[in-house]
Amino acid sequence: MPKTASLQPSNIGAGQRLASLGELLRDWLPHQRWFAGKHRPVTDLRLLSMTELYPGCLHLLVHTGHTGTHADPTGVLSGHPGGPTAPAGGVPAPGGTPATGDCYQLLIGIQAHLSPRLGRALIGRADVGPLAGMAVYDAFQDPRSAHLLLERLRHPGTLGPLRFEADPDKPVPAGLAPRLLDAEQSNSSLVYGDAFILKVFRRIQPGVNPDLEVPVALAAQGCDRVPAPVAWFRTTQPQEATLGVLQPFLPDASDGWTLALHALATGDDFTAQAHELGRATADVHLALAAAFPDGGRGETARTAAGMTERLDAAARSVPQLRPYVPGLRGAFNALTACDPGPPAQRIHGDLHLGQVLRAGRDWFVIDFEGEPSRPLAERRSAHSPVRDIAGMLRSFDYAARQRRPWRPEWARRCREAYCAGYAARAGWDPRAKHGLLRAYETDRAVYEVLYEARHRPDWLPVPMAAIERLAVRGD
Repeated sequence: MPKTASLQPSNIGAGQRLASLGELLRDWLPHQRWFAGKHRPVTDLRLLSMTELYPGCLHLLVHTGHTGTHADPTGVLSGHPGGPTAPAGGVPAPGGTPATGDCYQLLIGIQAHLSPRLGRALIGRADVGPLAGMAVYDAFQDPRSAHLLLERLRHPGTLGPLRFEADPDKPVPAGLAPRLLDAEQSNSSLVYGDAFILKVFRRIQPGVNPDLEVPVALAAQGCDRVPAPVAWFRTTQPQEATLGVLQPFLPDASDGWTLALHALATGDDFTAQAHELGRATADVHLALAAAFPDGGRGETARTAAGMTERLDAAARSVPQLRPYVPGLRGAFNALTACDPGPPAQRIHGDLHLGQVLRAGRDWFVIDFEGEPSRPLAERRSAHSPVRDIAGMLRSFDYAARQRRPWRPEWARRCREAYCAGYAARAGWDPRAKHGLLRAYETDRAVYEVLYEARHRPDWLPVPMAAIERLAVRGD
């Protein structure tokens, strides 16, 4: 049995803990996929809470700050979308304000001799303080830690500031083998026995995370398009916040991005799937409107002003965008005069092909967390459901652009089928809200231009083609 370090919070002060862990975490954090301040030095590291999950395994909440943070009109300070969360898109939704500091959830393992199978999890060896000489590693990659975390969820209770809770009507069996998913970006996910998936939120904000709040509310509405949580855990210190959610796992499901690319590669038609996806989106929107009934009408003047502000800021950063600004601004100006469309309501907030799963003949919608860089209050606020629709339409366009020669007719057919499917369920047709849909799709495309210019210049032609279409032809 490997030697571990038992650290009782009452015995070791915060200064002593950081004396051992601080420099290791400062070096390690900027290189993690879920860390918002990638490649910028962590100049401020503060311990907010520490709980010993079991001897040699510490649950930490830490606050980080950086120098060199530039103002970002989109509120996105980092991130490299890829895989199923690529800008299929996985480009985060526009809007918001930049953060000046962040709170992160860590599970830190400490051993004198680290098993070779945990080599990839190693953070480093402590040089100073009470942990000097000990190996420090990311315990989310440790099967033992993952198993004990599930046991905490199976047996609800309290551990220091941590609260483990569960749906008593949905028991979780013991002995499920854990594995860490590699494809996550802003969070970490553990799959247990191909039966359940635990999403662990890395970037923590005070309040109830929408990825717990929304699926619970939708389950109460009888909506089966979203897997319902069976257990979750949260903290009460330094403030109330959701830390993780356990939901049923769909082992035979494929995400929409992968399915769309396969259809493009094989020449298969995707319109039937797109039509059903539109129906599924409408089902979720209808259930959201019923679960959160106080949406009200959106403020189109404020919405248009925000879109225009983001356009002007993006044009200052991306010269290729500037010739199209007058036409794009016209799309936003027209927003105040067009049909306001359906009432504002709770929506997904970052809907694209990477956020939907198809199992058998059914579509499921996942990841209601929204963009983690946005304030939680914004992610929980009401918006026009057209914002979600526009995100999915842009996602079809991104998929079509993955193969050469580009197949615009494929994207067009998918867009039409998706909107038709949505209309069949929702009772109103997004295509009939032309001005509203054009404004939201333009806002999304403007963000994509800014993102690609900063992070993947080779991809810039993808959103620029949409910019030209939206600015010149307006369709």
